[in-house]
Amino acid sequence: MIVAPHTSNWDFIIGVLARGALNTRIHFLGKHQLFIPPWGWFFRAIGGSPVDRRKNNNLVDSAVQLFESKPDYKLALAPEGTRSPVKRWKCGFYHIASKAGVPIVPVGLDFSRRTVVIHTPLQPSGDIVQDMGVILNFYRHIKGRHPKVIPDYAPDAKH
Repeated sequence: MIVAPHTSNWDFIIGVLARGALNTRIHFLGKHQLFIPPWGWFFRAIGGSPVDRRKNNNLVDSAVQLFESKPDYKLALAPEGTRSPVKRWKCGFYHIASKAGVPIVPVGLDFSRRTVVIHTPLQPSGDIVQDMGVILNFYRHIKGRHPKVIPDYAPDAKH
């Protein structure tokens, strides 16, 4: 599951509330600074795992192992990786879904309509350029709390 646009701390609160309405446990990754006292226990208790973004820690393979070892595992990620505007989305979520054989479920937090919009699950085809085009087009109609431009997909040397 990918959740965007990530523009405000309210996104997290709305995500937790929406998860409760779905009545399912959905895990998430967050910057490691969130997992220190006094709040670290809370974020772990509600399904969070810390990520140190300063390190290259093979996150894709670690997430794939979780999907392989836990049949009902669900993971929510913010593809921008930050609340700030970005020129390019991170595409680790795509590689996780491809390697784990799980669908990508785009979820939009649309503050203009006060709704959480859930797209139909998308199975990665292996054509990341085409698949990212579909995903990004879905988000072009979603307005975050602080609206920002959804970038076009531009593959880098790694993707």
